[in-house]
Amino acid sequence: MGTTLTDQNYIQEQTKTRLQSWNACYHLVQNVLSSCLLYKTIKIKIYRTVMLRAVLYGCETWSNTLREERRLRVFENRVLRRIFGPERDEVTGEWRKVHNVWLNDLYCSPNIVRVIKWRRMRWVGHVARMGRGEVYTGFWWGNLR
Repeated sequence: MGTTLTDQNYIQEQTKTRLQSWNACYHLVQNVLSSCLLYKTIKIKIYRTVMLRAVLYGCETWSNTLREERRLRVFENRVLRRIFGPERDEVTGEWRKVHNVWLNDLYCSPNIVRVIKWRRMRWVGHVARMGRGEVYTGFWWGNLR
């Protein structure tokens, strides 16, 4: 689950790999996310702890384009729609999908793009405070000798 850094910042393959792992997680838990037996707060905790961790691993080094950000938001909305389910129209009584604006109101947390940007800024702070001889390996800060 490593992240590859290149001089050209070609991130499309990394994002594609992350979305594939996220998709695998999604298919494993989709029955749980659509279950009527669980509260929505529990479903959101499952989403945050299991699925977000799989896709956000190494996101501090990504330089996302608008296209990549859109792909991430589309997938996040797909999962949130599964969690919150359809909405019933009070006038006609028909079921319909929840709109993106309503999803944002229901989720009450920063979307995935904001989380990535926040983590990137936090990582930049770590790198800026690093000494000249130190290298960030992902597990610890060590001196090269």
